[in-house]
Amino acid sequence: MEKTVTQAINHRRSVRHFDPNAELDTDEVRRCIENAILAPNSSNLQLWEFHHVVSKDKMKALSAACFDQPASKTAKQLLVVVTRKDLWPKRAKANIAFLKSAFGHKPNHEYTKREKFALGYYRKLIPTVYFDFLGILGWIKYLFFQVAGLFKPVYRQTRNSDMRIVAHKSAALAAQNFMIGMAAIGYDTCPMEGSDTLRVKKILKLSRGAEINMVIGCGVRDENGVYGARFRVPFEEVYHQI
Repeated sequence: MEKTVTQAINHRRSVRHFDPNAELDTDEVRRCIENAILAPNSSNLQLWEFHHVVSKDKMKALSAACFDQPASKTAKQLLVVVTRKDLWPKRAKANIAFLKSAFGHKPNHEYTKREKFALGYYRKLIPTVYFDFLGILGWIKYLFFQVAGLFKPVYRQTRNSDMRIVAHKSAALAAQNFMIGMAAIGYDTCPMEGSDTLRVKKILKLSRGAEINMVIGCGVRDENGVYGARFRVPFEEVYHQI
């Protein structure tokens, strides 16, 4: 029986050692990845990929690229979460096609004001924010919006580095969906930022525009797989009701 959301959140820990005798159902892990892509993401561009690694040879190579951390070395499977900011034109076109289908494929003059706004968002606003050339246009847009922001609220994150952060935030939301989903069915995970990302990309034969968000070790926790009790700073220090 699957855990409730609250139970899964409380069960989830960063497991450093996985039980060598406990195997994972690959289809169940895949189902958790399918749930991962339902995560909220910026402009629904879904600038991510998920590389589900079950090959022993690939896992051994990836573990070495993760410095042979126990969480990678003892994992039964690995999930590499990848950002693909470079795919924004393709994903914007996919959104436009979806919207046209949802709106009923009709002449432009028959679209409602709301429908025109939605299509214009992907035809005009997304290219304005994402298109760049050697980082120069990003800085020009950044300076322009900083000045415009003196007079009205504006979107200020327009540099190439800003958009990279946006893509990684969205990918992290999907990764959390995955880890909570795994916890719900009694599986365990450990998100790892410590890796030689260039080597990880080479092992997976990723394109130049791909970036590694995190590598997640997957398995069932060993008896001593969790390093101590969970520590969080007092809730009152981070919670502010306004």
